[in-house]
Amino acid sequence: MNIRRFKNTDAAATSAMIANTLRTCNTKDYTPELMEECVKSLSPDNIINRASWMHFYVVEDKNNIIGCGGIGPYWGKNNESSLFTIFVDAALQGKGIGRYIMQTLEQDEFFLRAERIEIPSSITAVNFYKKFGYDHKPGFEEPDEEMIYRLEKFR
Repeated sequence: MNIRRFKNTDAAATSAMIANTLRTCNTKDYTPELMEECVKSLSPDNIINRASWMHFYVVEDKNNIIGCGGIGPYWGKNNESSLFTIFVDAALQGKGIGRYIMQTLEQDEFFLRAERIEIPSSITAVNFYKKFGYDHKPGFEEPDEEMIYRLEKFR
């Protein structure tokens, strides 16, 4: 298993892994219709676009993309960053891959420069992020209108 920076040639495999994970895992917390909207928003072209403005990583094993995650500036601020698009292949969850992604993101320069890091978390992933010290942003203890939790961590 290896983690490395995303290349545009990874887009189709990364998008397919995310789509499978959303359809397999997140439908316990969201409607299938909403998950299909998310799948469309994380198409290969949209993944390439995201990777153009953040540090985006993929985890590969035997040339298969099995996880991904990104970190970038929070609304252009130099002292705040956000984590984005963190997914682990549905069949491989619980094997430490997510931890590996989080450790990598928390060593990235966008994390190290930030005083505050925010994560827009799905309902499905909120307890995972809490294990890393992220907690509800004040006033956002419930999912917002986008059906996500706003979590944050201060360094």
